[in-house]
Amino acid sequence: MTETLRTLFSDDNRKRAADFLFYAALTIELLLMLVEKSEISFTLESYVFRVTFLLTLLAVLIMKHGKNERILVFFAIVFTFFCYEISGKNDLMRVALFLLAARDIDLKKAMKYAFYFSLVGFILIALLSVTGILGDVAVTTDYGREVGEETRYVFGFGHPNTLLGCVYAMVLMWIWIYGRKASALVYGTIIVISIVFSAITRSRTGVAVLALTLVFAVIIRLFPKLSEIRALYIVEMLITPVFCVITAVLAAGYAEGAYVKGSFFKAGDLFWTIDHGLNNRISNLYYGVEGHGGILSNWKLFAGHGADGYFDLGWVRLFYWYGIIPTAFIASVVISLLYVCMLKKDAQAALIILSLSIYTIVEATFVTRYLGRDFFLLIAGSYLGYLTRDLLLREGENKEITDG
Repeated sequence: MTETLRTLFSDDNRKRAADFLFYAALTIELLLMLVEKSEISFTLESYVFRVTFLLTLLAVLIMKHGKNERILVFFAIVFTFFCYEISGKNDLMRVALFLLAARDIDLKKAMKYAFYFSLVGFILIALLSVTGILGDVAVTTDYGREVGEETRYVFGFGHPNTLLGCVYAMVLMWIWIYGRKASALVYGTIIVISIVFSAITRSRTGVAVLALTLVFAVIIRLFPKLSEIRALYIVEMLITPVFCVITAVLAAGYAEGAYVKGSFFKAGDLFWTIDHGLNNRISNLYYGVEGHGGILSNWKLFAGHGADGYFDLGWVRLFYWYGIIPTAFIASVVISLLYVCMLKKDAQAALIILSLSIYTIVEATFVTRYLGRDFFLLIAGSYLGYLTRDLLLREGENKEITDG
C-alpha cells in the first residue's frame, strides 16, 4: 500500500497530472476567447471562469513545491484574494493561479498549442462570416474619425480593431516560436500578411505598433548577437513599464484637468491635439465611465466594487480596475520578466513584452477577463517559475528550464 501511494504520488505522475489540468484550463480559456471574439452570444462566462480557476488551483496543489516556494505561492494567493475581496473582480486570482500552474510547462509546446488553436479558431470565424453564416465581412459606420462614415473589414470579429488585434497577437506568437530561425522569405510573408490586414482594417494604433515590432524582429533576426547585450534589456526595463506607467498617470491627470477646475494638470492645445489623434481616448477617461472613474483623483490603492467600466487606455484601466498597489505589483512582475529575458538572452520575449506594453498604452485588448487572449501568460508563468524556484529560492537541483 505504501509503495502504491509512493508510485501514485511520484514526481513524474504529479507533473503529468498538473500538465493535464493546466492544458484543460488553457483549452477552455482559448475556446472562451474565440467565442468572445466572434459574434456568438454566450452569457455564462463567469461559471466557465470558475472551472478554469479550479483546474489551475488543483494543478498548483498537485505540483511539488519546496518550503520557501510554498510561502511564495501562499502569498500570491492571499494577495490576489485580498484584491478580489476589495474589488469584487477575481481576475488577478485567476491570473496568479494560471502563472503558478504554468511553472513546469514545456514552453515551446504550450506556445505552439496556443498559436495553432487560435489560428484555426480565427480562420473559422472568418470563414463563417465570408459564407454568410455568422458575422459581417465589413462594417460601414462612423468610427469617430475625421473621415466620417467609412467601410472597414471585420471578417466576423465585430470591429476592425479586434480583427487587427488578433493578427497582432498571432504575429507576436510567431515571432517567439519561429522568429529566431525563420528565413527572409517567411519573414517577408508575415510582413505582407500584416500589411494586408493593416490596409483593410485601417486601425492606426495597431498598425504603428505592429510595424515597429516587425522592424525590431527583423533586426534581431539579422543581428542575433544583440540578444547578448545586457544594456538593451536594462534600457527596456526603464521603458517598460516605467514609461507606460508615467503615460497612464499623465493621461489620467490631464483628462481630469480638461474638465475639473483647480486640477494640478492643465489641459491645453497639445492635450486636445493628442486626444483628437487618439479618437478622444484620453477625454473618454472622464465621460466614458460612471463617476469619471478613469481620472487620476479617482484612483485608489485598491479599486473597490463598481470600478468595472470600459475604456481604451489599457494601463489606465489597470489602475482603475485593480488599484495602484496591484498595478505597481504588475509593473514589478514585468521588470522581473525582462530580467529573466536578459539571463536567458531571449530578445524575442523581451520584444513581445515591449510591444505589448506600448500597445496597451492606447488599447486595452490584453487587460481582460479572458485569459485566452493573454498568450504571454505562458511565457510569464514559465519564466517567473525559473526566477523564483531556480534562482531566488535555490531549492533542490538548480536546473535550467529550456524553451523546449
